[in-house]
Amino acid sequence: MNDNTDVLVVGAGYLGQTVAQLSAASGARVYATTRSENRFATLSDNGFHPIRFDWTDQATSRNLPLQQLSAAARVLVAVSYDRNSRLGRYESQVGGLRNLLQLLPTDVRLCYISTTGVYHQTDGRWVDETSPTHPNRLGGRVHLQAEGLLHAHRPAAPWTVLRLAGIYGPHRVPRAADVVAGRPIAAPETGFLNLIHVRDAARAVLAAWQTMADPPQRVSVGMQSRLFLVADDAPVVRGDFYREIARQCGAPPPRFVPPAADAPIRMRSDSNKRVWNRKLRRGLLPGLDFPDYRCGLADVLQAPIE
Repeated sequence: MNDNTDVLVVGAGYLGQTVAQLSAASGARVYATTRSENRFATLSDNGFHPIRFDWTDQATSRNLPLQQLSAAARVLVAVSYDRNSRLGRYESQVGGLRNLLQLLPTDVRLCYISTTGVYHQTDGRWVDETSPTHPNRLGGRVHLQAEGLLHAHRPAAPWTVLRLAGIYGPHRVPRAADVVAGRPIAAPETGFLNLIHVRDAARAVLAAWQTMADPPQRVSVGMQSRLFLVADDAPVVRGDFYREIARQCGAPPPRFVPPAADAPIRMRSDSNKRVWNRKLRRGLLPGLDFPDYRCGLADVLQAPIE
């Protein structure tokens, strides 16, 4: 990609920092927001322009470099909910997005990160962009409301929603250390995992921005043309995923024990589906760097396991 317009990353977490790195490598000037003092210093050290910004606090809106952004700047919204926040999920995630949309120029190319958690299916069936969404968990419901807010407030502006599967990558493979150490995995062995390597997720963001610019986006009144599921080619049964980690690390096969009744993994595993990435492959990323979990893990497990 050769697009040197400015980039504003709202929420410079695991995905946001990867997008920032790829954007800077393409020659863009990158602004990145954070609430964390430690992350502020890291962003500066990495050559980005860090901004202290809390989208639930309108007083910090003056920190956004709105006058400095070039025309048709690229904006990524990838804000995770802070469980330590004094605010609830709706007030934080939907209210925060509403505050941000009131600040941003309408000509920016905005990419909003949503989740495949909006799908409620529990029988292992395939889902795509046209499948019904009736999430049982609050996080999925809030993301759907945020998607609707974006559609209602910017019907004629360039934006895209990416519903991401579970992100993994260097230093981020849940329970890999437990597998290597031989500790039991407190999770169901069955049920499908839908995954995407962080680099491919970041490449999907850059590709979404590009489709809004070259050729210029033909604005549609509907959501479908602006919505993509982002997952790799190979949904995997949870037990097989952890057995592959053990195989690649030379560890014994993992043991599984039932999770606690109130454990988040039990609630997440209730949503059992397979994500079909056909539209992503046709419209944004014809080729993934890591099309399945095996090659993704081979890349990730080269780094020290934390």
